[in-house]
Amino acid sequence: MSLRFRLIALVCLALVVSLALGGATAWVNATRSVRTEMRSALLVGRRTIDIAIERLHQTPDPSRHLDELVASFEGNRHLRVRFIGEASALTAPIVEKPPFGAVPDWFVHLIRVAPVVDRVPITVDGRDYGIMALETDPHNEILEVWNEFTDSLVTPVVFSSLTILLIYLFIGRALRPLEGLAIALEQVGDGRYRTRIGGRLAPELSRLRDSFNRMAARLAETDGENRRLNEQILTLQEQERSDLARDLHDEVSPYLFAINTDAATASRFLKEGRADEAGEHVQSIADAVRHMQRQVRSMLGRLRPVGLAEFGLREAVENLVAFWRRRRPEIDYQVAISSEFEDLGELVGTTICRVVQEALSNAVRHAAPKLITVSVDRDSNEIRVVVVDDGLGMRKPNRLGYGLVGISERVRAVGGRLTFANRPGEGFAVTAVLPYLRDRDSVPTCAQAADS
Repeated sequence: MSLRFRLIALVCLALVVSLALGGATAWVNATRSVRTEMRSALLVGRRTIDIAIERLHQTPDPSRHLDELVASFEGNRHLRVRFIGEASALTAPIVEKPPFGAVPDWFVHLIRVAPVVDRVPITVDGRDYGIMALETDPHNEILEVWNEFTDSLVTPVVFSSLTILLIYLFIGRALRPLEGLAIALEQVGDGRYRTRIGGRLAPELSRLRDSFNRMAARLAETDGENRRLNEQILTLQEQERSDLARDLHDEVSPYLFAINTDAATASRFLKEGRADEAGEHVQSIADAVRHMQRQVRSMLGRLRPVGLAEFGLREAVENLVAFWRRRRPEIDYQVAISSEFEDLGELVGTTICRVVQEALSNAVRHAAPKLITVSVDRDSNEIRVVVVDDGLGMRKPNRLGYGLVGISERVRAVGGRLTFANRPGEGFAVTAVLPYLRDRDSVPTCAQAADS
């Protein structure tokens, strides 16, 4: 059932209850009124007969005036008078015609006022002339109550009908913006984040409209940001694949070719009995294998921090620093790592290594620094990673490279935040604040979050 009909049903229920209570009150009052009226009519009739009997004492022939006494009750609405004696006489109340039809039997039974009979003996100067019987007839009084009831019922019925009609129209008009909101929500659910709700609304609905528009605007911004980040991620992936392919082609492939050539030559020399010359080619093979091992280890270090799972965060960060220390020994590297990371989760640990790796790479390649400081410490439930150099700084601070954008998204993915401090000509600082997640903690992936 729709909200409109629920509200109308609730109003109808309230009106029915009100009418029922009013009807019960009217029934009690009507029953009391009819009984009081019948009692009053009977008392008045008895008083009239008593007065007439006193007058009969003064007449020489009382029997001649008894018919007149009965006739005096003609026109009475509530009494039926019968004289029982030597001569009988009867007068009955006039049955009034109802304007709205006959009184229903259920209404008569509901009032429950039965006729009452009072017999008055007519005795004058010791002589018994007969009995005057008075009987109440509540028909006309019940008819009067019924007319009042029907008259009073018309107004509530008309009022209730108009009220229900107005409520139906008003609620329909008031709920029409909600229908628009439902349609707008469906559009947003389908990915149309440019949907907006306009028009003048009630204050309550206007706040709902403004909240929806702000939500849709943020979703549009987030969708645009996600598209941009996906493009950057794809670009980073392609760049990383290109780097790996270049390293494999330039560093590994020639040595594999050389190993194949040296192996074939050494095999031929051994068959010819030229062991000394074959040994030289075997040594060349060993040198090529060692070179490829270093290259593969370097490539694996770019894919996954070396030493993180085996020896912990400190060893992994020191390996990253040692990589550049061997290649740029003229730079002073200072490393300060807290000892409170024994149970650090792999996800956060990998993120820390990526931040340090990218910050070191940027500093060494672009800033020409003399000093690079790396610090990792923990404060309460947060980890703070800071990499600072005293180099040239970033010439265009508003244009971050793919590497910094990549680690920024990686940090945000684990619930952290990444900030940069650029001082042109004086250095550059990268600061990452990450949540402290232990091995038993985890950060849900996008697919897991959608399923939950």
